[in-house]
Amino acid sequence: MNLLSKEEKMIKNSQIPSEFYKKYNVKKGLRDINGKGVLAGLTNISAIHSFDKEGNQIPGILEYRAYNIKDIINDLRKENRFGFEEMTYLLLFGELPTANELQEFQNLLASRRTLPEFFIRETILTNPSSDVMNSMSRCILALASYDEKVSDISIENVLEQSFGLIADFPLLAIYSYQSYVHYFKKESLYIHYPDPKMTTAENILRMLRPDCHYTEVEAKVLDIALILHMEHGGGNNSTFTTHVVTSSGTDTYATIAAALSSLKGPKHGGANIKAAKMLENIKENISNYEDDAEIEKYLHKILNKEVFDKQGLIYGIGHAIYSLSDPRFEVFKSYVETLVKEKGLEEEFKLYEKVARLAPKVISENRKIYKTICPNVDFYSGFVYRILEIPQELFTPLFAIARIVGWLAHRIEELINMNKIIRPAYESVLESKNYIKLGER
Repeated sequence: MNLLSKEEKMIKNSQIPSEFYKKYNVKKGLRDINGKGVLAGLTNISAIHSFDKEGNQIPGILEYRAYNIKDIINDLRKENRFGFEEMTYLLLFGELPTANELQEFQNLLASRRTLPEFFIRETILTNPSSDVMNSMSRCILALASYDEKVSDISIENVLEQSFGLIADFPLLAIYSYQSYVHYFKKESLYIHYPDPKMTTAENILRMLRPDCHYTEVEAKVLDIALILHMEHGGGNNSTFTTHVVTSSGTDTYATIAAALSSLKGPKHGGANIKAAKMLENIKENISNYEDDAEIEKYLHKILNKEVFDKQGLIYGIGHAIYSLSDPRFEVFKSYVETLVKEKGLEEEFKLYEKVARLAPKVISENRKIYKTICPNVDFYSGFVYRILEIPQELFTPLFAIARIVGWLAHRIEELINMNKIIRPAYESVLESKNYIKLGER
């Protein structure tokens, strides 16, 4: 008699020897040894560069519709204006808006920041969830039932649906969180409606905080965080999910629910939570923030699975694509410095800077690596959200509020160019067997 448990049977019969991936020339994770993804499609929406044409490592470059993200952010900072709505226009339409076009688009999004009558009460508050992302997924599919043209995948209709979803995502996230806090943490319930005169970043802080108060620096830093997270090439897990699901011909709500489910994973959108928790753990266990040797020693312990979550990972360091530098990290750092000064957290920030500098060295000493590693945008984003008094339950939903713009731009691009359903191949590594009758097993 086979005494293996059901779980043991599943594991035994599902394992694939690691050497088979080399034998069949399959790139695990659809990436080569340097982290470069297998080419699966073409896009006009964004580009990521970390190697030159000769294959040499270069400082990371991120472009939105061929515009360097650093140039975009520098212009916003110089003119001291918010930019999320402007970048949303750029990613959707492929062109920078004129002043009049931007104002019209901002007014359009403001007019769409509303949910169906009784939706907050009947869909969000009546069915609270301990997971904000799951609540948002349910809300997206519920919104589909209010759309008489839900299955219309014409570009005109999908664009209309896109405006509504981009405008509504902050509401779904904040109200789902408020519902969670009220029912699961037994705290007071605050429901603030968005102000049509305010930007997306301002409204997020306004709706989240009981007194609706925030500073201009806080809102500007959050605005930059949203811009840096809104798009990152067609190959990231949730955006690729968007392309795959869109290619089947399904509706916009189902597509975005699928993308949101992908983003929810700790290896994707949840990475900044891990980075924030790790850095809090480091802070608690380092007695002298000025002592590089003590910090290095603790980082070695993290890699050796002795402390923190004992997974052997330094979160926020390294990236599948970038090598010498992540441009999002570099851009964000200057804004973090401004926020840190306003909040009086310079000493803590120095520790973060030291970890960012020392961690790549420690990893290279402990691991066999094939390219230079650098801090990524997740290293600072969790820290910034904590300073902004944003709870960890909203870290990944904030990512979604930004990234839905990229998802929808890619969905429209896929619809415009779609002629085949995306269907890659998987090779079976089992040899054929002769069937065994029930009585002979």
